[in-house]
Amino acid sequence: MYESIVVGTDGSETSKRAVTEATRLAEVMKSTVHLVSAYEPLRGTRITGAPEGAAKVWSVAPDAEVESIVEQASAAIRLRDVEVKTHTLTGDPADALLEIAEREGADLIVVGNRGMHGVSRMLGSVPNKVSHRARCHVLIVATDDH
Repeated sequence: MYESIVVGTDGSETSKRAVTEATRLAEVMKSTVHLVSAYEPLRGTRITGAPEGAAKVWSVAPDAEVESIVEQASAAIRLRDVEVKTHTLTGDPADALLEIAEREGADLIVVGNRGMHGVSRMLGSVPNKVSHRARCHVLIVATDDH
């Protein structure tokens, strides 16, 4: 049913639960998991003598922490004998999930429900934004402890 599943991770417990559910589905359905991590680029230092408009340098390579999070999550997925492809992008996490889902022709995006309650929902949390803009199915995993 689902050949391509997109799930994001930032190392949080919420994202770990979403990754676990995406992996479980992929294992049963023999799907590929596209593991996505989005991060904000780091601002560099001022370049001496550079014009004001060119005074900042942006680093677009993921830092060691992002690389470690993605590697740990992808290793756990591979242990379940599930094919996984990793994607690290700069910018908004919801936009990154939507971009990879579109690029890879995903059938499903899996996100945790954190941020779906109260004020953060009104502000456009990741699950809210993804569920309203996705062109494929979206599974919102219950991540709250009851």
